[in-house]
Amino acid sequence: MNEYAPLRLHVPEPTGRPGCQTDFSYLRLNDAGLVRKPPVDVEPADTADLSYSLIRVLDEHGNAVGPWAEDIDPQVLRQGMRAMLKTRIFDNRMVVAQRQKKMSFYMQSLGEEAIGSAQALALQYTDMCFPTYRQQSILMAREVSLVEMICQLLSNERDPLKGRQLPIMYSVREAGFFTISGNLATQFVQAVGWAMASAIKGDTKIASAWIGDGATAESDFHTALTFAHVYRAPVILNVVNNQWAISTFQAIAGGESTTFAGRGVGCGIASLRVDGNDFIAVYAASRWAAERARRGLGPTLIEWVTYRAGPHSTSDDPSKYRPADDWSHFPLGDPIARLKQHLIASGHWSEEEHQAVTAELEAEILKAQKEAEQYGTLGNGHIPSAASMFEDVYKEMPEHLRRQRQELGV
Repeated sequence: MNEYAPLRLHVPEPTGRPGCQTDFSYLRLNDAGLVRKPPVDVEPADTADLSYSLIRVLDEHGNAVGPWAEDIDPQVLRQGMRAMLKTRIFDNRMVVAQRQKKMSFYMQSLGEEAIGSAQALALQYTDMCFPTYRQQSILMAREVSLVEMICQLLSNERDPLKGRQLPIMYSVREAGFFTISGNLATQFVQAVGWAMASAIKGDTKIASAWIGDGATAESDFHTALTFAHVYRAPVILNVVNNQWAISTFQAIAGGESTTFAGRGVGCGIASLRVDGNDFIAVYAASRWAAERARRGLGPTLIEWVTYRAGPHSTSDDPSKYRPADDWSHFPLGDPIARLKQHLIASGHWSEEEHQAVTAELEAEILKAQKEAEQYGTLGNGHIPSAASMFEDVYKEMPEHLRRQRQELGV
């Protein structure tokens, strides 16, 4: 007689589906100010508790509390507010432009604006970021040309990437923004390699890599962690846990009974789990990790707990797989509203200034869009010259390509 019941495969399911409000208790939250801040030279194994708790600074009243509540220059917070607002307004305008068939594709970062903008301000401008496709806030914080960004989206004749990249896959070397790859997780390995090269050269620059919760299931993620640990690469490894891949819940990638930050500790990497909708917490954790990297103490893995408030992309309809009003119930709130509350309470912002800055940024983005559209949009044929396909491939063009270009008559 068989004493065992038939085996059953466990398939994780989200705690909310269309028509059923999400139960967010799975997030393992704690109140602001409760999580300790260790010294920067802490041993990775001694960050295990930090990888399962949640570092938060802003409480429900907008007060900055606890050991991670650094004395941040109010001007930095104001810069952060502008960068977040600019990102959100830009996203809104570009989604409309995509619906008007001016570009083929767009991905917004609604609800995630604090993560890229705060870390960009915490890093040095010469540090290299290896982003995924939802970190346009880094470019906003580093004040990259909006016209150049929109020309890339429109794939027009002034597209700095000459139509070779899907819209939103920017590349801005001078702003420390490495080329975005459509192959998920590759940027993690690239960032670790770049950081190792910086250390080999005896440089002072560090790298910062970004990945989504779903892409942590890729083998490149684990390879990057191994190399980062073994060689103590000066790199920050950011995991943006926004709860959803394109249509699958984060538990499918392994976030159901553990945390993504916990994987870092298991690989010998100092790890933090942070409220990604708390600008001050993001800034403080990023500075801590950057200081650790610059002192030669090795990598830090940070899981940013946030929520993808909008569709995965303009090709996605999230109402098919999750409650339509999920974001309004997300317990960590809106990052812009939370920083606004803090700044107003501390006397460094006002409702009137908020409205004025919003109007100013809307005008700036609209002006840039009009200028970019003069160089063409997706539908009017103003695209990079056919001759450009032969450029930027080899340092010196080989003879067979030279002949092909001549035959093409360009």
